[in-house]
Amino acid sequence: MPLTEEQYMKELRKQMTEWRHDLHAHPESAFEEVNTAAFVAEKLEEMGIQVETGIGKTGVVGTLKVGDGERVVGLRADMDCICLQEASDLPYGSQTPNRMHACGHDGHTATLLGAAKILSESRDFSGTVRFVFQPAEEPGWGSKAMIEDGFFERFPVDEMYGFHNMPQYPAGTIAVRKGGIMASEDNFTIKIKGKGGHASAPDVVKDPLVMAAEIICALQTIVARNVTPTETAVVSCTELETDGAHNAIPSNVVIRGDTRSFTPEVSRLIEERMESICRHICQMNGAEWEFTYTHEFAPTFNWKENAEYAVKAAKAVVGEERVVENCAPLMSSEDFGRFIQTVPGCFVFLGNRREGEESLPLHNSQFDYNDDILVTGARFFAELVKQRLAK
Repeated sequence: MPLTEEQYMKELRKQMTEWRHDLHAHPESAFEEVNTAAFVAEKLEEMGIQVETGIGKTGVVGTLKVGDGERVVGLRADMDCICLQEASDLPYGSQTPNRMHACGHDGHTATLLGAAKILSESRDFSGTVRFVFQPAEEPGWGSKAMIEDGFFERFPVDEMYGFHNMPQYPAGTIAVRKGGIMASEDNFTIKIKGKGGHASAPDVVKDPLVMAAEIICALQTIVARNVTPTETAVVSCTELETDGAHNAIPSNVVIRGDTRSFTPEVSRLIEERMESICRHICQMNGAEWEFTYTHEFAPTFNWKENAEYAVKAAKAVVGEERVVENCAPLMSSEDFGRFIQTVPGCFVFLGNRREGEESLPLHNSQFDYNDDILVTGARFFAELVKQRLAK
């Protein structure tokens, strides 16, 4: 006797929870995801899904083709953990020192496996689905590694979708917006070489610490006076190093930090203004300088039509009242953004806050994914595929 829909989802939740707890207990960080990738590949193969491993070092891609439809939809989850010592007393807590799934990627991986199971068993669509399990999301290296390894050439997709759990939304809520939903992250390093000396004789030195103070203050004018007020950007200096002492003015100062924005144009503007500020302040004070600026994460910029498709699928799964159609963007970054610079796509937030509880923030040493939203995420992915690849 076949299972009812309620029974099926109950059994699916049980299995997904087991997968998630296993993954949580055995976390692996960026490009270390050898056992995680093997776990994923094994589960996909058991579902009868074609599997390719080693994409971008440790990435996995599963392909499921049903019917004669020509369109291809990509669904993506991240697999890596962060380098943090878990402080929980969970029975399935991390068994690896200084490694922990504190961002919920264990839940994301289990969710995509759940969607794969639903779709491989229902087969109620016509077309191809790519189940993309990405490594190294936390440092922002994984999508680039997969793309450079020929992801789009080897596994063509017409559109891609991803998600992240979010503690600020109630469990089961799905939030989305058109346009920028998560920011880029650019890193910078400024090295100033002056002339150090005794703290009692500032007149005979070229004080790089004073120059650094000038630069740090001047950098704050970029957002206030150069970026268009309707755009969003952040410039943060986060580290300051010197080779001085309490009675010695340093010769060298290093400033490090990062910037956030939603468009390549704003990113370039920030980089150009930062370089100009550093150069002119150091020249004015007779010091040498070195400026480096790297682009770590692309902005996650949702395509208009794909955001509308995601909203339609979300409403079908959780109901209109639990869908936030124009959520606030976040200034944090997400490595999925690089994928949808190449093909249309959309990224959504899945609420994970338990009713009556104050959820721990992501990257907290006691964070634990909410198992109650595993099936919600899997059903959302499956519904999105059914709608986009309707027979």
